[in-house]
Amino acid sequence: MTAPEREHLADAGYRRLDPRGSAQAGGASRAWWDANAREYESEHGAFLGDADLCWGPEGLREQDARLLGPAGALRGARVLEIGCGAAQGARWAAGAGASAVGTDVSAGMLDAARRADDRTGTSVPLVQADARALPFAAGSFDVAFTAYGAIPFVPDADAIHREVARVLRDGGRWVFSVTHPVRWAFPDDPGPGGLTVTRSYFDRRPYVELGDSGDVLYAEFHRTLGDHVRDVVGAGFRLLDLVEPEWPDGHDEVWGGWSAERGAVLPGTAIFVCELR
Repeated sequence: MTAPEREHLADAGYRRLDPRGSAQAGGASRAWWDANAREYESEHGAFLGDADLCWGPEGLREQDARLLGPAGALRGARVLEIGCGAAQGARWAAGAGASAVGTDVSAGMLDAARRADDRTGTSVPLVQADARALPFAAGSFDVAFTAYGAIPFVPDADAIHREVARVLRDGGRWVFSVTHPVRWAFPDDPGPGGLTVTRSYFDRRPYVELGDSGDVLYAEFHRTLGDHVRDVVGAGFRLLDLVEPEWPDGHDEVWGGWSAERGAVLPGTAIFVCELR
């Protein structure tokens, strides 16, 4: 992980954050993605595509998984992608006949989305917004989703689930993918070093990067499977499915700590499929 150039990285590791540090985390995430948007686009853009919904480094695509609903279910639906990055998923949903909108906290990532609009000739409405304070009326959407967006980068993910519940209609679907929680017990290493447990799965201290000033430059938060389930149920959702994609044969993409070597024996992604009760 690379800290923004705005301040020198002074320390990194797993640590508890005081209220001030927790409050900084959201702004730090926005600044980090602003600073690293072009690098992320260059490194992962080809794998993700410009108009495709990829649920994680294993390469599971919505076209095959149908987690948002069966074929044809999105036609005419109002769809929201949260933490959309370059809005590949929203663009894919639009191609499936949905009225799709993408939101992201980072202006840098939304700039990447506009570049993808230009490349594809398909534009989706984009809104800069914190996922914990969505600027939409109650019941505005039929489906909401995020692929590795928003949820890992805030200390209060339950607030995201409550806000999604607010903007969904009754019976609306909410699907989100995150790093599989078991990965937090292992080093973030795609090689053999990433196959040995070094931390407790139950250690919920976030991974934090600090600058010379002591301010948070980047933070990523750990939740166990049980934590995620309690968050979605507490927000009024019913859990329909928990998908743990297997690493496919012949897939040799290395993405951070994800690789074929680790994927053969460890889950890398967890996808929660939820319905508003």
